[in-house]
Amino acid sequence: MSTDTTTAEAPPLTPIIKTAEDGSHYLAGCKCGACGKLFVGERKICAACCARDQMKPVRLAETGKLYAWSIVHRSFPGVKTPFIDVVVDLADGAHLKGTLEGVVPDNSALAYDMPVKIAWREAAPVNAGGKTYLTYVFVPA
Repeated sequence: MSTDTTTAEAPPLTPIIKTAEDGSHYLAGCKCGACGKLFVGERKICAACCARDQMKPVRLAETGKLYAWSIVHRSFPGVKTPFIDVVVDLADGAHLKGTLEGVVPDNSALAYDMPVKIAWREAAPVNAGGKTYLTYVFVPA
């Protein structure tokens, strides 16, 4: 069962979302050639060792484990609540914030180190007039 519910027309919500030549989506990061530290997104200087011009682009892992979560009961008008806001430790060592879907928003359904994976969605902001964008969520792995 695919976790990709997107079309080719939706632009990415954030610059870390990339589309490969085969049409698949991925999250972009960078890795320091001096110390090996991995980061989400692009950087010119390593925040761990301060090396310059050592950052190389990488494709981030698509799986990880739940590190922290919060069940959100109040949000902006038009945003369905409750939802689960999470921080995930990706399998490659990067850390990423997102929303967890496919789980009942109850603390008894969540656990530290719960395996998750990235899924791709099209979403429409409340004020977008029907224009969608490409985003990612986490789902149980």
